[in-house]
Amino acid sequence: MTSDDLDNPCQPTGPLNEGPAFPEIIDPGAPLELLPGHTSRGRLERILRAGEFAVTAELSPPDSADPMDVFERASIFDGWVDAINATDGSGANCHMSSVGVCALLTRVGYVPVMQISARDRNRIAIQGDVLGASAMGVANILCLTGDGVQCGDHPEARPVFDLDCMGSLEILRTMRDERTFSSGRKLDKAPELLLGAAANPFAPPYDVRPLRLAKKIAAGAQFVQTQYCYDILLLEEYMKRVRDMGLHEKCFILVGVGPLASARTAKWIRSNVPGVHIPDDVIKRLEGAEKQKAEGKQLCIDLIQQIREIEGVSGIHLMAYRQEESVAEIIEKSDVLKGRAPHAVDPVIPDYMQQRFKAKA
Repeated sequence: MTSDDLDNPCQPTGPLNEGPAFPEIIDPGAPLELLPGHTSRGRLERILRAGEFAVTAELSPPDSADPMDVFERASIFDGWVDAINATDGSGANCHMSSVGVCALLTRVGYVPVMQISARDRNRIAIQGDVLGASAMGVANILCLTGDGVQCGDHPEARPVFDLDCMGSLEILRTMRDERTFSSGRKLDKAPELLLGAAANPFAPPYDVRPLRLAKKIAAGAQFVQTQYCYDILLLEEYMKRVRDMGLHEKCFILVGVGPLASARTAKWIRSNVPGVHIPDDVIKRLEGAEKQKAEGKQLCIDLIQQIREIEGVSGIHLMAYRQEESVAEIIEKSDVLKGRAPHAVDPVIPDYMQQRFKAKA
């Protein structure tokens, strides 16, 4: 990375914080007015630029073609989070597609963050999917390189990797800001997007992590969601360097958190999930608890309260895999929202979708 990369990161079109967040809203699914300095019509960008501490959560996509499976999982987060991530073949395992999940979520007014993995698509497919998603109301895209296929349930699949996350960010930023495909062909209507990426402050070499964040910002990242945080000291050291480089003023940083079900689960994750760092003292705390699952939730609450106080952190990204029902309790007990009420949908779901669900049951 050159000094020019740091001097000229992404393209912030306005200050990171400017309130108020919302005008009066009538239709929960309608796009918002595009405000000066904003690049999307989405609610997540408004929350972040208003200086609110944002909360996002990850929806586990179903192994199903039933839309009610998506609506049921999303309803757990309704009124508790500012946006819902739709993962894209997470861990190289096959599930309902992120574009399909987002199509359902935007239909009833939820705010999705659509993840795109470069592992499974070339630049033609990525650009086409993003245009379609934007047309459906998706305002937030998270670009990922993607785990290798050997990690998942289809190891015989052929990976694509035409691009990595940096390349995806650059192409989507060009589509948004220059109204052209990567080929140079003009778009009739550019997508209006908030672009994001992943970050991992907890994987060595630690000194490289802020530099890698700077590269992602230079490629177009306006927000990042980090890997699970179980080590506050490492996060504080990372954020100090991020602040020294001024990156927190150019990109919103949402720190990943999640409840651990038990000490055994924590040990398994530490050994088998690449990039997840869980210190020994966390495992000892769980082992010493009479009710380890409850202690895992309390640990998550404690971490959120500490993370919220770190300068430069703009929010949390809650990944409660197989514990999604605990998200509301964790958010409430941590008081992370400080009395703020996120966007609620109370979705109106078409009858034929509900009938299909009833027929299956």
